Amino acid sequence: MWSFVGSKANKQWIWLAIDADSREMVGVFVGDRSRQGAKGLWQSLPAVYRQCALGYTDFWEAYEQILPSKRHRAVGKETGKTSYIERFNNTLRQRVGRLVRQTLSFSKKLSNHIGAIWYFVHHYNASLRS
Repeated sequence: MWSFVGSKANKQWIWLAIDADSREMVGVFVGDRSRQGAKGLWQSLPAVYRQCALGYTDFWEAYEQILPSKRHRAVGKETGKTSYIERFNNTLRQRVGRLVRQTLSFSKKLSNHIGAIWYFVHHYNASLRS
């Protein structure tokens, strides 16, 4: 999912990883849609997920370049393996006003943009535990 910071020319991609069993967000990275973005997501994951978890993604080539083949499966939407993250993307857009594409509330600074996303992710994860 993407949004922009400052101007529409400055797109920022939000890379997310979710635990399918607990629905908890386990990895977040905000950056460009390149190999570096995929690497940032991989590095944001806790070590236990990098060692043991199996990740399902779409067919974006950056995933194949960064994620180890033992830990990665590229799948289509028809499999349902990406439905939890797609649902979270929708929730994130509904609840964080600066992520709506046609809005007057947008971030002027990247640090504020990242902070708003992390604030929501922490709030979301805390609400799952109660």
